[in-house]
Amino acid sequence: MTIWQNRRIWVLVAAVVGVGLFLGVTAQNKLGFPLDDAWIHQTYARNLARNGRLEFTPGVSSAGSTAPLWTLLLAWGYLLGLPYLLWAYLLGGLCLVWLGWSGMRLWRALWPAQADRDWLAGGVLVLTWPLLWAAVSGMETLFFAALGLQLAAWYAELVIKKAITLRAVARLGFFAGLLILIRPDGLGLFLLIVAGILLLPGSFGERWQRGGILLGTAVLPLLPYFLFNLSTSGTIWPNTLYAKQVEYAAVLAQPFVRRFSQLLFLSLGGPASGWRGVSSPHLLLLPGLIIAAWQAIRADWAQRRLFYLLPLFWAGGHVLLYAWRLPVTFQHGRYLIPIMPIWVLYGLAGWVLVLLYSSSEYDRTLWLGKQVVRLSFTIIQLFFLLQGALAFAADVAIVEGEMVSVAGWLAHNTPPDALIASHDIGAIGYFAERPLLDLAGLITPEVIPLLQNEEALTQYILNSKAQYLVTAPGWPYEQIASQPTTLLRFTTNFTATTEQGLNNMAVYKLTVP
Repeated sequence: MTIWQNRRIWVLVAAVVGVGLFLGVTAQNKLGFPLDDAWIHQTYARNLARNGRLEFTPGVSSAGSTAPLWTLLLAWGYLLGLPYLLWAYLLGGLCLVWLGWSGMRLWRALWPAQADRDWLAGGVLVLTWPLLWAAVSGMETLFFAALGLQLAAWYAELVIKKAITLRAVARLGFFAGLLILIRPDGLGLFLLIVAGILLLPGSFGERWQRGGILLGTAVLPLLPYFLFNLSTSGTIWPNTLYAKQVEYAAVLAQPFVRRFSQLLFLSLGGPASGWRGVSSPHLLLLPGLIIAAWQAIRADWAQRRLFYLLPLFWAGGHVLLYAWRLPVTFQHGRYLIPIMPIWVLYGLAGWVLVLLYSSSEYDRTLWLGKQVVRLSFTIIQLFFLLQGALAFAADVAIVEGEMVSVAGWLAHNTPPDALIASHDIGAIGYFAERPLLDLAGLITPEVIPLLQNEEALTQYILNSKAQYLVTAPGWPYEQIASQPTTLLRFTTNFTATTEQGLNNMAVYKLTVP
C-alpha cells in the first residue's frame, strides 16, 4: 500500500491546507490569537515553565485555569525555547488532525458497513471552519474535542468486541480524567461512559467492579488538581466557572427553552441570534442527523444498550449544560464548538444512508440529484472555509488592536509595580507583567459577588490601591471613568471595534486613596 492509499494521509493534507489558509490570510496583517483568553493560557504556561507553579501573577498561586493540561502542553514550548505562536499553532494543528483521525475511528465503529468512507468523515471535520478556527485560536477547544471523540471511539469498540477487559475500562477512566483536566465539561461524557459500562452484559458484581475501576482511574489524574484548587481558592473547581455564571446572570433570566433552543441551533450551524441564516455548512447536514439519530434510538432501544446514542447524548447534554449555566453565543459559539463534530458525523452518516439506499443508481434523475447534493455541499463547505479564514483574521486584528496595544502601552508607560484594574487580563498579564486586579474574577475571586452590582464594584475599585483602570469593549466602567479625579491616559482608537458599536479600550489614571 502506497502512502496515498492511506486515507488518514488525505485527512492530514486537508488539515494542513486548512490551517495554512487561516494563517496565510491572517499573516497579511499580523499573526496572533482571536481571543484574549488565549493570552491567559500563555501567561499561565510561561509562569509554569519559569517557576514550576500554576500562577498568573508570578509568586501568587492561582486557581483560575480551567485547562491545566493545555497549560502544561503550552509550557513545554517555553521549556524547549520555541516561539510561542508557532508552538500554539502546531499543537492546535496536531489536535485538528487527531480530531479527524478519531472521527474516522468512531465512524468505523458506529457504521462498519461504511468503513471505507471514513475519509469523508475525517475530511469534512478538518475543513469545518469553526473547528479550524478553534485549532489556531491558542485555546484548548480542539484538544478537548479530539480526546472526547477518541474516548467515544474506544467505548464503541469495547461494546462491539464484547470483550470487556478491566484494562480497557481503566484506559477509558484514566483518559476521561484527563479530559476533565482539559475542560471541566468533560464530566458529562465521563458520566455517560459510566452509565454505558454499567449497562453492558455481566453479573451484578462484574458491573460494579467495572464502575469502580472506571471511577478510580478517572479520579487518579484529577486529585492533584482538585487539591490544588481547594487549597488555593476553597473549591475543587477553578474560579472561572463561578465568575462566568455571575457575569452573565442577565442572560440566565431568559426562559430556559429559549436559551437551549438558541444554543442548540447555533451548534447545529445556525446563526448566533435569531432563527434565519447559516453560520456553518454543517447545518445542511441536519436532515441526515435526524435520520441517523432516529436509527440510533431504534437500535439502542431494541438492544437495551448505550451505543449509537452515547455521542448524541454527550453533544445534547453539553448544549443543555451551557443553556443551564452559561447560555452565551459570542465568539462563534466557542463553548459549543467541541460537540460540533458529533453533529457532523451523524449528519454525514444519515446523508450517506439516503444517497446510497434511496433508489437504484440506474435512476438517472435520482443519480443527478445525488451529484447536485454532493457538489453543492462541497462548494458551500469551501465557501465557508474562506469566510472562516476572514473571520479569524478579523478576530485576531481586534485582539491585537485592542488588548495587545493596551498591554504594550502599559509595559512602556507605567511603573513595574503599578496595580492595574482590568476586565481583560490576558494580553496585559503576558506583555505588561504588572500586578492585576481582575474585574472578571478569574484571579481576583473576591470580585465575583460584586459583578452584578455596578456601584459596589465601582466602590471596590476606588477603594483599592489600583493606580490604573483599563476598560474593555462592552465594559466602559462609566461611573469610574466619569469621576473628576480620573484621568484618561490612553485609548486605542481602533476603528474595527467602534464599527461594531462597542467602546475602544482605554487606560485611566486613578487617584489612589
